[in-house]
Formats: sequence, C-alpha cells, structure tokens
Amino acid sequence: MTEYAFRKISGFSLLDLMLTLVIASLLAALAVPAYQGFIDKGKNAKAIGDIGSLSVQIESFRLRNNDRIPVNLNELPGEVPLDPWGNPYSFLNIKVAGPGAGGLRKDGKLNPLNTDFDLFSMGSDGDSKDPLSAKASRDDIVRANNGDFIGLGEHY
Repeated sequence: MTEYAFRKISGFSLLDLMLTLVIASLLAALAVPAYQGFIDKGKNAKAIGDIGSLSVQIESFRLRNNDRIPVNLNELPGEVPLDPWGNPYSFLNIKVAGPGAGGLRKDGKLNPLNTDFDLFSMGSDGDSKDPLSAKASRDDIVRANNGDFIGLGEHY
C-alpha cells in the first residue's frame, strides 16, 4: 500500500490580498495629505526667508544710495529669485507710488501694511487682492510693519 503524504500548501488567499490592499490604501490616504502639508510649510518657509533676504538687500541699497529705495527689484545686485511657486516677488516702492496709489497692501481694516515698501509673494494660488482679508490673499507671504512681520497673510 502506498502512502501519500498530503502537505498543506501555504500561500495568500484572495481575502488576504484584498485586506492588505485596503490597509495600504488607508495608509496612503493618510500619508499623502500629511506629506503635502510638509511641502507647503517648506515652501512658505523658503518664501519667508527670501522676503527677509530681499528686505535686507533693499535696506542695504537704501544705505548706499542716500536713503533711496529701489524703484523695482531689478536694481538690486544679483539675480532676484522667483518665489517657491515659480512667480516673481511683488514689490512696490510706496514713496515713488505716492499717496493714494493703488496696489498698496492693506490689512483687514484697510490700513496700509507698510510705509516704506511692499514686498510679498502671491502664495500657492498665484493670486492676490489688496486687503489681506480677501480669500485670495490668505495664502500670501507678506512683509508688514516695515519689516517687523514676515509671514502668511492670514496670520497678520
């Protein structure tokens, strides 16, 4: 008599594979928004650093040129960087623009953010409106209080 040894064949069932796929999908659904949040914070931090650096260059220009602020950022030495979203930084010399000039950045109460110059990035949406209370301006990275504040428009 011949004895057959039956061995149990081990492997993954369809249920095991589906359960693994569901778990992997849930982890991805949680990880992607968190990763995007880190990317956004990094881009905001870079824009804040760039605006701080450009502000220092503008102040240095002012000291070298008898208290004259440049008319545009191209007067600064070196190449002016683009913001992290690929847009140019927006600059307005308030003294050259004169009183009542359009384009001045304003807070929620429509008070000007600066008295010397405005410098800001339009943020991730690439859109901006003059008052910071506008929806399009909440993600803007702004310089306010003549340089005492640099950060997100919604935090000012």
